[in-house]
Amino acid sequence: DLVARELPPKTEIVLPLDLAGPQRDLYETVRLAMHDKVRQEIAAKGFARSRIVILDALLKLRQVCCDPRLVKLAAARKVGNSAKLEHLMQIVPSLIEEGRRILLFSQFTSMLDLIEPELTRAGIEFVEIRGDTRDRALPVKRFQSGAVPLFLISLRAGGTGLNLTAADTVIHYDPWWNPAVEDQATDR
Repeated sequence: DLVARELPPKTEIVLPLDLAGPQRDLYETVRLAMHDKVRQEIAAKGFARSRIVILDALLKLRQVCCDPRLVKLAAARKVGNSAKLEHLMQIVPSLIEEGRRILLFSQFTSMLDLIEPELTRAGIEFVEIRGDTRDRALPVKRFQSGAVPLFLISLRAGGTGLNLTAADTVIHYDPWWNPAVEDQATDR
């Protein structure tokens, strides 16, 4: 609002998805196990000294929601679907068909690793930037010039130093712990 007053107001759409079948069952299993672990930790050490266990529990639940393959548990390897990834692969082709220029952020680079083969299978061209990307100029140039319609970005790599003015759609595959960092990434 302060930097580029000529831009139209931002429209935000929060799209809740229901987990189903094995993914829902895995979520509930992890939730119950982590609930017990967190309660035991708080009982033993108090709330203030249990933050690491609490954050770990939240992380595992977020990972199950993104894609069960992110969770390093034997039970997670048996789950063959991700409601979120399936939905993403339904909406991205239609957005591209509409002529949209899309930035897709994820906190987890391992999630980007799971998204990439799905995009390749669907014949969708993309570029990406992660924290370890050496040449940031080339993917930015390809996206800004219209050579590719989709830019995959790890949230930390894209939150600062990038201005991708060709984009008109931003997808946050998974919300960030810090909404201000997420907002900054979206706005840039």
